[in-house]
Amino acid sequence: MSESNQIRKAARGDVNTARLTFYILFILLCAGRVWAGGVHHYVFFNRDRERITDAAFLETKAFEGAQLKYVWRELEPSKDQYEFGDIQHDLAFLRSKGKRLFIQIQDASFDTNIRPFPRYLLEDPAYHGGADHQIGEGNVPCGWVARRWDKAVQERFHRLLLALGKEFDGRIEGINLPETAIDLASTERLWPKGFTPETYCEAIMTNLTVLKRAFPKSVTLQYANFMPGDKRYLERVFQRAQELKVGLGGPDNLPYKFYQMENSYPLIRRCAGRVSTGIAVQDGNYEHQNPKTGRQVTIADLVGFATDYLKVDYVFWCTQEPYYSEQLIPFLRR
Repeated sequence: MSESNQIRKAARGDVNTARLTFYILFILLCAGRVWAGGVHHYVFFNRDRERITDAAFLETKAFEGAQLKYVWRELEPSKDQYEFGDIQHDLAFLRSKGKRLFIQIQDASFDTNIRPFPRYLLEDPAYHGGADHQIGEGNVPCGWVARRWDKAVQERFHRLLLALGKEFDGRIEGINLPETAIDLASTERLWPKGFTPETYCEAIMTNLTVLKRAFPKSVTLQYANFMPGDKRYLERVFQRAQELKVGLGGPDNLPYKFYQMENSYPLIRRCAGRVSTGIAVQDGNYEHQNPKTGRQVTIADLVGFATDYLKVDYVFWCTQEPYYSEQLIPFLRR
């Protein structure tokens, strides 16, 4: 082989080696981006907020932080007097341990004995009772919900969000509002005064606007699972949230359950990558029977559905036992 041919061959080899090195680095870079932007795991301790000190939680690196619930009544014990000391305390502790805080603001309950509303809201006639019963099967009360559709009540809730944002925007990981689904009487004549599916939908969308105004830096999420009326109202909420860059998600990670697949799940999947999305694993979800397999779901099933089908950014895990300690933690530690 001539000297010139040897030089050309060596040059081609150098080029091929450089190309191979480039492709490998490109693949590794992409993989690094996927890994870095993977799902964020949080533990939902509900109102058992003292459990953020649990060693099992703190020592599980996969748990980036805690999602804690704060009810309206404790945040505003009297009109325009806000008490955020509990949030400050929890945030400081989690930060000291390298964890983050996601807060849920609660204005509804699923127990008639629990009314998470400031007293003034219930007693001042300007707020028309402040809250109404949620109504279950047989038109029996099953909980409470703030009169979200009532402009007087809504204005008070907006003031709370703005006060929270002034104190915590950019300091907490995120904030979510509870699910849009509410239980109503089976006949319209028993619906709360002033309520219609249209006024309720408009109120939810107005809340999204104020939520984003209050928290332009932290992640914002609206749990949107079902809406009174028909699916078109839920679709309007999802559309408006995306326009405002408010995240979306919901309670109950129930792989392939019919009603969720007919309502919120495809909508969450569709907006993944456009806005932040999240799904909560709540009590009973660990016992769900997957209709595709006919078997009880595993932790791998729940993670897979959240990441592969829903494509969410956040998963909020409840602490239902024995699943939390015996299955979830060992799975995430592996």
